[in-house]
Amino acid sequence: MWFKNLQIYRLPAKWDMSAERLEEQLAKKPFHPCGSQDMESRGWLSPLNNDVLVHAVGDQWLVSLGFEHRLLPSAVVKQEADERAEELAEQQGYKLGRKQMKELREQITQELLPRAFTRRRRMFAWIDPVNGWLVVDAASQSKAEDMLEQLRHTLDSFPLTLLRTELSPMSAMADWLAGGEAPTGFTIDQDCELRSVSEDKAAVRYVRHPLEGDEVKGHLEAGKLPTRLALTFDDRVSFVLTEKLEIKRLDFLDVVRDQIDGEKEDAEALFNAEFALMTGELAHLLPAVVQALGGEIAVAAGDQKPLEAASSQPEAKALADDPPF
Repeated sequence: MWFKNLQIYRLPAKWDMSAERLEEQLAKKPFHPCGSQDMESRGWLSPLNNDVLVHAVGDQWLVSLGFEHRLLPSAVVKQEADERAEELAEQQGYKLGRKQMKELREQITQELLPRAFTRRRRMFAWIDPVNGWLVVDAASQSKAEDMLEQLRHTLDSFPLTLLRTELSPMSAMADWLAGGEAPTGFTIDQDCELRSVSEDKAAVRYVRHPLEGDEVKGHLEAGKLPTRLALTFDDRVSFVLTEKLEIKRLDFLDVVRDQIDGEKEDAEALFNAEFALMTGELAHLLPAVVQALGGEIAVAAGDQKPLEAASSQPEAKALADDPPF
């Protein structure tokens, strides 16, 4: 149980929710497979594939949202509709009009849906009710919004806000690269992307390349700003920080993974050990990232943004699909 990408959101510290109450509310919208005429179905799944929807290890919770999609490409419907339209035109002596073609495509969709293949996937979210973190393992904010939307529709109250810091990640990363030094506890690795703020959007990407030379500083002086920067925290966790305060390509290094007994035969015990170790490392990493970005901007209770605000930033290109069931 290791997250690969982090979309980070804020819950109030000491959120007024227990694991038992959360379990009861998630149970109202469990996952069910698509019906014969459904294009998509979504609902809550057990993270461990048992009857428990909120998997708790200590004070840390894990929830899982399941999706099922019917695979019926529009090109398939169009091809079948065009073939039937030709046959009808020969029989009737005239071509079908726009309205008739629309009705024909709808009819074919209804006929083909029950026979279409389905694809299942699942998404995980870590909830830390003590420190107020909600973290979705998703490659983009638009994907994470699927989880947030379902939580909004499921829970009686969901006081989620955006994580906001004094410094923007872009300006902070530019300072680190210009000075050739990462903030305390971090080291700069060898992957980076810089993008021009001008209309041409010129971009330079470094992969496994030293970043401390004059070349990178020259790009900064020319007006390019970092949109991605690879970092390592405390020699334990490596990741890529983006300009949208996303954490991508998260990797727990061997010094962390070696703490788990590889001889564990109980799958649940291994799952729990990995989850506890992961959340323990992230509980140190996230505050350190916030501190490196100048600290968190406090949001007054009356100024809390609604859940929909979590998807207000531009969509990031997905780097990985959510795992199947």
